[in-house]
Amino acid sequence: MNLVAVVLAAVAALVHVYIFFLESFRWTAPSTRRTFGMSAQAAETTRELAYNQGFYNLFLAIVTVVGLVLWPTIPAAGIALILAGTGSMAAAALVLVTRDSRKMRAAMAQGVIPALAVVSTLLTL
Repeated sequence: MNLVAVVLAAVAALVHVYIFFLESFRWTAPSTRRTFGMSAQAAETTRELAYNQGFYNLFLAIVTVVGLVLWPTIPAAGIALILAGTGSMAAAALVLVTRDSRKMRAAMAQGVIPALAVVSTLLTL
């Protein structure tokens, strides 16, 4: 196990749990609306979509954490799950910025650590 890969994957999972919390439970809160650059009306209109999207982020975090737990005992499964979780996180960030270049800051916050986790995990092979 590579300590750098483990730490990066764990941090990526924690960030996505936080995103889950914001999107699923605090979407219409003023601080969350500021974070995502949304008006109160837009947040209310997209509330159900954000709730669902938040769970996608949670599931990516869970996949990553299960991979971290399995890595020491079942390395192939652990690595596969870590790469699936963090790779999907990084890919989602890429989709975000290619759709709207004004979302670069959000994409970087969402995707840099998972991308580094992917690279460092691959280097352990």
